[in-house]
Amino acid sequence: MKYIQEELEILREGGRRLAIILDKVAKKAVEGTKVSELNDYAEKLISEEGDKPAFLNYKPYGADFPYPASLCVSVNDEIVHGISSGNGRVLKEGDIVGLDLGLNHKGLFTDMAVTVGIGKIDEKAQQLMEMTKKALQAGIDETRAGNRVGDIGYAIFNTAKHSGFGVVDELGGHGVGRKVHDEPFISNIGRKGKGEKLEVGMVLALEPMLNEGTKNIILAEDGHTFKTADGKRSSHFEHTVLITENGSEILTKF
Repeated sequence: MKYIQEELEILREGGRRLAIILDKVAKKAVEGTKVSELNDYAEKLISEEGDKPAFLNYKPYGADFPYPASLCVSVNDEIVHGISSGNGRVLKEGDIVGLDLGLNHKGLFTDMAVTVGIGKIDEKAQQLMEMTKKALQAGIDETRAGNRVGDIGYAIFNTAKHSGFGVVDELGGHGVGRKVHDEPFISNIGRKGKGEKLEVGMVLALEPMLNEGTKNIILAEDGHTFKTADGKRSSHFEHTVLITENGSEILTKF
C-alpha cells in the first residue's frame, strides 16, 4: 500500500509522538505500579497531544469483542495483548513487562512495543530481552525494496535460533498505516525469497516475540491475552518501518 508525501509526514510525526509517549510510559513501569495506571497514563499523554489510541475498542480478527484498553501490558508469561484497563495487578521487582501501544495521528496509525525489566532482573531475562531486540534489528535490516516478506522472518529466526529461546510464529508483524492491522502478515519464521515482494513506500510493523521456553502459545480466558504454553517468560519488541529508496526508515523513534 503506497502513501503520498503528505501521508508519510503524518506517519513520521505520529511515529515520533508514539516513541516519546511509550518511553514515558516505560519509565513509569516501576515496582509498585498498577498495570491500570500505565494504561491511564498512556491515554492521558495521547489525549494531551490531540491524538487517539489505536487499540481502544479495536476488534482484532478472531476476537469475540473489541479490545478494552489503549495500552497492552503483558507481564512475564504473557506474550502480547495483556489487558491493562481495570487491571489492579501490581508490578514487582524481577518482572519483565511488554508494553505495546498504537497511535492514531490524523487518521494514520503507527505501532510500537518494548519490554522492560522491573527493578533488578535475572540474567536469563536480560538475555531474552536483548536477543529479541537483536532479532528485531535483523528483521529491519532486511526490510528493503526488492526483498520479500520471507526474508524478514528468516532474518529474525536465524538471529535467534541458536539462543535457546522459542521464536513465536503463530503471531507476527503486519502492514500498518491506514489500518491498525493490514496485509501482509510478517511471520517471525520465514523462508528467504518467499512471500510478498517489498516495495518503496510500504509501511510495516515488525514485532519478534521470543519465549524463554517453548514457542507454543495459548489464549487466556479474557479472549485477548496470548501467553506461553509452558508458563515461562516472553519478550516483545516492535517498530513501525517505512521502506525507502535507500533501505528503510524507523518511524517509531525520536
